Amino acid sequence: MFAVFVTFEVKPEFRDVFVKRMHQQAEDSLEKEKDCGIFEVWLDSKTPNRVQLYEVYMDAAAFDIHLQSAHFKDFDATIGEMIVSKTISTFDQKLS
Repeated sequence: MFAVFVTFEVKPEFRDVFVKRMHQQAEDSLEKEKDCGIFEVWLDSKTPNRVQLYEVYMDAAAFDIHLQSAHFKDFDATIGEMIVSKTISTFDQKLS
């Protein structure tokens, strides 16, 4: 298993559009990628412009395939002007 956590800081004026687009990206990933098992979008009411992703893939190679997919490339190009920052963390060992 390969887990990915992505934290976005979104420009306030783009928050609603970004969240809608992120929801579509989650649906696309789960529907179109057989090795994407989890793609969750988390929001925090105390920090409304922060969006957290939690994704789980079969392995690192499946995540690489995700990054090369047409739907990811479209998403990535679309959100560029909407974000202040993006932080990605990956993990390949689960303790339990």
